Amino acid sequence: MEPSRVLSIRDVNRYIKMKLEGDRQLQDVWLRGEISNFTRHSSGHMYFTLKDESGRLKSIMFASHNQRLPFAPKDGMKVLARGGVSVYERDGQYQFYVTAMQPDGIGSLYLAFEQLKRKLEEEGLFSERLKRPIPRYPKAIGVITSPTGAAVRDILITLQRRHPSVPVLFYPVSVQGTTAAPSIVRAIAAMNKLGETDVLIVGRGGGSLEELWAFNEEIVARAIRKSAIPVISAVGHETDFTIADFAADLRAATPTAAAELAVPHAAELKQRLATLELRMAKSLKLTVASSRERWQRAARSPFFAQPRRALLARAEQLDRLRERLRHRAEAHAARAKQRLSRLDGRLAAVSPAEQAAFARKRADQLGRSLELAMKNALRGKQGQFGLAVRQLDALSPLKIMSRGYSLVYEEEEKSLIRSIKEVQPGDIVKIRLTDGRMDCQVWALQEEEIANGHT
Repeated sequence: MEPSRVLSIRDVNRYIKMKLEGDRQLQDVWLRGEISNFTRHSSGHMYFTLKDESGRLKSIMFASHNQRLPFAPKDGMKVLARGGVSVYERDGQYQFYVTAMQPDGIGSLYLAFEQLKRKLEEEGLFSERLKRPIPRYPKAIGVITSPTGAAVRDILITLQRRHPSVPVLFYPVSVQGTTAAPSIVRAIAAMNKLGETDVLIVGRGGGSLEELWAFNEEIVARAIRKSAIPVISAVGHETDFTIADFAADLRAATPTAAAELAVPHAAELKQRLATLELRMAKSLKLTVASSRERWQRAARSPFFAQPRRALLARAEQLDRLRERLRHRAEAHAARAKQRLSRLDGRLAAVSPAEQAAFARKRADQLGRSLELAMKNALRGKQGQFGLAVRQLDALSPLKIMSRGYSLVYEEEEKSLIRSIKEVQPGDIVKIRLTDGRMDCQVWALQEEEIANGHT
């Protein structure tokens, strides 16, 4: 049996998607759950799973929606999510498409506040070493706030009351809504570019966390820290704290307090100047009185009464000092002359000419000593040589042979014949006499007894 109609899987998934998206109840629903398997794609889209004790639902929040989130979602966070249910056609999987989200049990703005505060604090943006001192006597004050709020009125009235001579430059901005933060950043940059003020007051009157939120934006905190002009933050009431308060060089509890911190009170300055003037007058009087007393003492002194005597005494003292100086100079010159003489003697002793003369004299002495030693050694060697010649002559075989002795050699004259045992009858021998040699032949041998009795 042939089926009348065959659907593709895509057709089925699309049909289910249309059914789900046509259900108004499923297209605008709030879900409470815990985030798990959270992933932020490079495209900016967020993929995660919403779960509770009874189930799980795959969810996605596109970048166009999550850019407005005032906090950073993460695994384990419990949230309230708003969106609609649909089907991802390719996989045939239904999922929750989130359009808005806020933490469950805690305000999203407060969570965003804590997260940004922690981030900037870890970055070092709130470090005390970055804080710049507020000028004690500013030449001009810059005020950045709303032109319609009570804050600008309080600030201007306080500045006028405390120090009316200090000029005020007012830059009106929006302090609430989506345009507030960029407006404040532009104002801070403009004031720095103008360079007419010594200190900036940035703030607004009190309000809810949402109304004060512009001063919790990261761009405002970085603009305050980047400012070359010191910044006093004046946001809300005394109990209100914003990110701008931590980034500023000085936090004021209220806009009025910021104006009081920015300039000294003119009346206090006048009072202080009066006090300083009084102290200066008293000090001047004391100085004049002291100088007058010193002048009177000087006028009564003997020097002014009889100046000639004082001058003569000084002249006498000068003569004595001059004489002592002369004696000391002469003694010093004498000691220097003696020292120079000693140095001349030492220098003469080591003079090259003296050294050469001494060496020449020493060489002559050593030459004579060497010549005498050589003569004595020669005479000694000549005596020893004569004695040795006489001894050698006495021991010479030729000397013995002159008395009738001769030397008998074997035929080749290589060795002496000392015994008849070294020859045989018929051997040829050679006999050396004092005046020549003889070739002889042995005819017979006769052994004789030696004087000790052995044959």
